[in-house]
Amino acid sequence: MKPYYWESQHGNFGDDLNLWLWDFLLPGFRSVHPDVLLVGVGTVLNKALLPEAGRKLVIGSGFGYGVLPDMRDESLWDIRSVRGPLTAAKVGVPETLGIVDPAVLVADMPEFSNLPKRHGCSFVPHWESAVAGLWPAVCATAGLNYIDPRGEAKAVIRAIAQSERIVAESMHGAILADAFRVPWTAVSTSDSINSFKWRDWAATVGVEHRPRRVPLSSRAEAIVKGARFWGVDYEGYSAARPERGAAGDVAVAPAASKPSGTGLRLAAKQVLAAPSTLALWQASRAEPQLSADTRLAARKAQLYDVLEGVRRDYL
Repeated sequence: MKPYYWESQHGNFGDDLNLWLWDFLLPGFRSVHPDVLLVGVGTVLNKALLPEAGRKLVIGSGFGYGVLPDMRDESLWDIRSVRGPLTAAKVGVPETLGIVDPAVLVADMPEFSNLPKRHGCSFVPHWESAVAGLWPAVCATAGLNYIDPRGEAKAVIRAIAQSERIVAESMHGAILADAFRVPWTAVSTSDSINSFKWRDWAATVGVEHRPRRVPLSSRAEAIVKGARFWGVDYEGYSAARPERGAAGDVAVAPAASKPSGTGLRLAAKQVLAAPSTLALWQASRAEPQLSADTRLAARKAQLYDVLEGVRRDYL
């Protein structure tokens, strides 16, 4: 058996954690049933992503983009759980199978236990924002620690766990913060952020997705997202905007991932990013969210029951 995950060319910790999470949850799974694909963390229930042939074991995956594959053949699709009730409804399985995103179980791994706090408030942008935004400089001005979601997955997760508070545009930034009992605030910089998958997860742990709007930080970011920046609409702009794939992920645009220029040029960019800085600072001081301990524990227990069933049937 091998795990499936969407491998981006730039890196995205919420997908990349599939590389090692399942070895912790299902030790030995790689050495059995070579014909089975384990479909786990991620918005990957998408006809354009998953191979049509072969058996699939679905544990906690979500829908959110594109078209669902035909999952009616139970000899090919063993659906043990999905990310949440919205995915369950789309797939056509009982709502009770919409348990929770399996990423919450990362917090139970010994290597992440009892980590000391090193950061006050940290910001985890969506990877698309990280590609072309001015967010490291914005965070520095606003007094927040910047966590790049494209970094090595374990390093990103440690930084989240070691924060006192998280401002998250990345859904898995919020999921991991909640799992580590770090209060979090959701934000959104554009309409390209997928609210369906946020609401899907949020419903499982009894919270609401009510993101605060934070303006885009740069012209390059507006181009990537096809959005407005300082009154200029970049929708359909042809200079550098990449195509959105079937999974809702975007190839890296030829825009700087870090602030470029020095002196007056950089200062001008920071002035243009002033609304982003103010809004992010305000978000860091807004009332955060955190699911109830009992609700999260109950969902994790349900998912562990699912995993026990998988062990009996496959290992």
